[in-house]
Amino acid sequence: MLEVTGLSTGYGRIPVLRDIRMSCAANTCVGVLGRNGMGKTTLLRALMGELPAMGGSLQFAGEDLTKAAAHQRARAGIGYVPQGRQIFPYLSVRENLRMGCVKDFAGADATIERILAYFPRLQRLLDQPGGALSGGEQQLLALARCLCGDPKIILLDEPTEGIQPSICDEIIETLQRLRVEHNLAVILVEQDIEFLSALSDRILIIENGQLVDEVNPAHTSPEAIAERFMGFHS
Repeated sequence: MLEVTGLSTGYGRIPVLRDIRMSCAANTCVGVLGRNGMGKTTLLRALMGELPAMGGSLQFAGEDLTKAAAHQRARAGIGYVPQGRQIFPYLSVRENLRMGCVKDFAGADATIERILAYFPRLQRLLDQPGGALSGGEQQLLALARCLCGDPKIILLDEPTEGIQPSICDEIIETLQRLRVEHNLAVILVEQDIEFLSALSDRILIIENGQLVDEVNPAHTSPEAIAERFMGFHS
């Protein structure tokens, strides 16, 4: 579904990513693991089109999107849940979800009802302002809002940051269900190695803006991944 070849990008004239080569098929999750400042968020922003490619190419669902803007990639089926969630705090949960219906705003009510079936916790909060939700509830809202755009692939940046373990478990269960039922693909940047291992089919290791290794979490424990690649215990 997603094929990246030789992708390089950065901020202004400052290069950050160099020669990124990766792929992600339908109904798979590719994890990205690395220390702070190694280029994880920059990678997702480049895949979303928020940063222009300085070199290389990005193919998605058979289409060359290398030069496509972020809104064009969203309409093509790339969804993005950024670090920090970026919900609209003064809009209600329902209004936040409506903002995600970029492909069919006229049919937003039906889309929201369909997506809420995966997020029962949000159903009782529909009239609450987004800013009144807990951090975990806001993360669920950000994910649900992204899904309202009917993406084929979701780019997730640090979804467990600052949220309680029970909601982390909900996110794992929901994403696994969506993968099976909708062939959803996921690229997941995450520092919580147990969460990353629970969802990922393979984990790519990023160092200094380059992908340097790949781990199969089915054959490598979270503790071994932490010790070998991060230099600390999970």
